[in-house]
Amino acid sequence: MVQVVLDNGILAVTLSKPGGLLTSLQYAGLDNLLEIANRETNRGHDGRYWDLNWNVPGEHDNFDVIYGDTYNVIQENANIVEVSFLRRYSTNHGSRMVPLNIDKRFALLRDNSGFYTYAIYERPSGWPDFNLNQTRIVFKLRKDKFCYMAMADTKQRFMPSPEDLMPNRCERLAYPEANLLRSPKNPEFTGEVDDKYQYSCDNRENRVHGWISMHSMIGFWIITASDEFKNGGILKQNLTSHAGPTCLSVFHSAHYAGEPLCAQFRNGETWTKVFGPIYVYLNSCLKNSSYSYLWDDAKRQMVSELNSWPYSWPSSPDYAKSYERSSVSGRLLVTDRYLSQATTCGSYAFLGLAMPGELGSWQTESKGYQFWTQADKNGVFTIRSVRTGEYNLYGWVPGILGDYQLQSIISISPGVMVNLGDLIFEPPRQGSTIWEIGVPDRTAAGFFVPEPNPRYVNRLFCNHLERFRHYGLWERYTEMYPSTDLIYTVGSSDWRKDWFFAHLCRIQQDGTLQPTTWQIRFDMDEVSSHGMYKLRLALAASSNAAVQIRFNDPDLYRPHFDTMQTGKDNAIARHGIHGLFHLFNIDVPSQLLRKGGNVLYLTQRKATSIFTGVMYDYIRLEAPPQ
Repeated sequence: MVQVVLDNGILAVTLSKPGGLLTSLQYAGLDNLLEIANRETNRGHDGRYWDLNWNVPGEHDNFDVIYGDTYNVIQENANIVEVSFLRRYSTNHGSRMVPLNIDKRFALLRDNSGFYTYAIYERPSGWPDFNLNQTRIVFKLRKDKFCYMAMADTKQRFMPSPEDLMPNRCERLAYPEANLLRSPKNPEFTGEVDDKYQYSCDNRENRVHGWISMHSMIGFWIITASDEFKNGGILKQNLTSHAGPTCLSVFHSAHYAGEPLCAQFRNGETWTKVFGPIYVYLNSCLKNSSYSYLWDDAKRQMVSELNSWPYSWPSSPDYAKSYERSSVSGRLLVTDRYLSQATTCGSYAFLGLAMPGELGSWQTESKGYQFWTQADKNGVFTIRSVRTGEYNLYGWVPGILGDYQLQSIISISPGVMVNLGDLIFEPPRQGSTIWEIGVPDRTAAGFFVPEPNPRYVNRLFCNHLERFRHYGLWERYTEMYPSTDLIYTVGSSDWRKDWFFAHLCRIQQDGTLQPTTWQIRFDMDEVSSHGMYKLRLALAASSNAAVQIRFNDPDLYRPHFDTMQTGKDNAIARHGIHGLFHLFNIDVPSQLLRKGGNVLYLTQRKATSIFTGVMYDYIRLEAPPQ
């Protein structure tokens, strides 16, 4: 095999030529940090490559490892070497090649114990239609060296080996990625569940993750200084590291969202996007040191990378340098006279720029770039390092229902700082609150999450804030409510303890599934005969579910409202406490209510899978306007 080696005396990076597959990382006396026992493109067993999933409209999904066909040295001097592995689209490959030109880049800097990688995806005008479903970079590390995984201060642990996931050592559970370890090589893992989705996180939290070799005291880390190039915005969830030992950076995927996140390219439209750069950082310490040193050092390096963004070294003209970018600032205020007569600050609001679209469209946007920040307690914000282009400003305020959007288009020019001044967010509201359940934060995290079945435990998440990561929690609903469903009484029930985090089907003794109906019982001192009441139903996630709403008559054939089948985010199966956010604003005629006791019936009518269901974010009943 013809190879090219990037070597700065600290780290040697070996790549196949002209394919651009990473074949070796030599560092700290270890001849190769990457797994060398398997074929270099054997998906699922060995990985050190860029790849993607795509399809021609109406046809099956294709998996494609991106091999370059042309190699070039882009820049080379005493401080940096940057190389390119370009794959040009050719119609000679027919429908077997995604209609994109893809330029993979790798860069090694002087006195640097890491390397950068990024890629430019280009679609010229007139090329065939296709859907881009996923693209990422994958690293498979040596299983004889790397056994400890870390992705946060509270999420790190020794991990099972890849042999533990073989059929003779584990039991496959309800879907292929989940395995119950029966006879692992390390007995202390016996009885645990291993599932790569348990280690997913939101883009905004995905800054550094990786592995530590206790044998060599070497750390391997992926550091992502910006998520501007990732699809779906800052709440989009992606995989990080998992048993293998596997370390990956997912740039574009449909995980926790479904088909709406698969970018569709039609009618010959042009498109160019830069994915990355990401930084692969290697560190080491003395063998008698604590492994926490490597994690703490990786976090320090992560801060350094954040402060260096946008990087100055990439040579591609498609990567916008700092002088080609700008910033947008302002202050978000909230006007809701039923909360306060005075205008209040949009405290700690999340605000972002994304391609122009409809209210909330940023969460399913996949073709452009997104730039987000969080305001301070006074609602003051600055969005930095924004690329030239046209955007809408989107956002939401923790604790306040609804999406914010500035209707006017914001045009960004290089070096021109945009100050929007004071912006007013009027959240959805028509009248005073009669009752509410939960806090609007776009997740189901505040509701009751049960303890896991001891048979399906992952010890990392025992006594953890993210215990919703445990496998099999969907079965706990049936165990807690074997014959009757959840009943919540306004005024006496506590949604933190009495509202199950997911509205699921009941699993019958014969294995069949039964739709379930939850009740919200509430009293009304009087019912206005003038005006319309309003029910706000906010969903944090929905997996092929449909919720029917009936007031005071559970047997009514035609419900008062039906969400219809909504969402394919699979958040229940994949341990995500949220998927895509949906808000339903439902008119409630006064004749449906009565003075005294009332019952709101919520029926999840789809019984197609144990994973079918919804996670509620927040529910509120409002009085008619006054």
